[in-house]
Amino acid sequence: MTAFWKSPWLPRVVFLLCLAPALWLVWLWHNNRLGINQLELVARYSGSWTLRMLLISLAITPLRRLPGLSPLVRFRRMTGLFAFFYGTLHALHYFGLDVQWDMNIIKEDLTFRRFFIAGMVSLLLMLPLALTSFDAAIRKLGGKRWRLLHRLAYLAGIAGVVHFLWQGKSIDPRPVQYALILALLLLTRVVYAALDYRRRLRRA
Repeated sequence: MTAFWKSPWLPRVVFLLCLAPALWLVWLWHNNRLGINQLELVARYSGSWTLRMLLISLAITPLRRLPGLSPLVRFRRMTGLFAFFYGTLHALHYFGLDVQWDMNIIKEDLTFRRFFIAGMVSLLLMLPLALTSFDAAIRKLGGKRWRLLHRLAYLAGIAGVVHFLWQGKSIDPRPVQYALILALLLLTRVVYAALDYRRRLRRA
């Protein structure tokens, strides 16, 4: 198992797996397989993968505490950056293709339509996380402040799930499923924090 985690090929495989949804979308576009409503398909596809990557990134923190899974932490940064990558694609699709940079529509959507507001909040919360995901930023901020800042990922996840829930275009169980997964991850974090606090009290 140790050899598996230390394999130099593993990060490359994980990178390709994270990139695969985008490559698949490019293949569908190149081969005219996006269907009739291309705009909606791309919007839903990129939005779904934003949430999936964000939830995978958040899941690594509790999973790495399980026996034998601590090396998973080396992929938390990568999956978090891919969440921002897909979120950016999702936003650019809206700005560039859906409304074609019509500032009047954009202003109206981001002022009065709660669905778009929640989505933009999620993306903006991920922005500082992406900008501070590098070793130099960690050293400059300090480990404690950096970890505190990156808890924004949970707020980004909440805003992203709300964004999905508020679409309201059709009956879709996926946003509820994502909400339940996120709630479980939040609960797990609370439980681990309580256990750590109890452990510190015993040592004091």
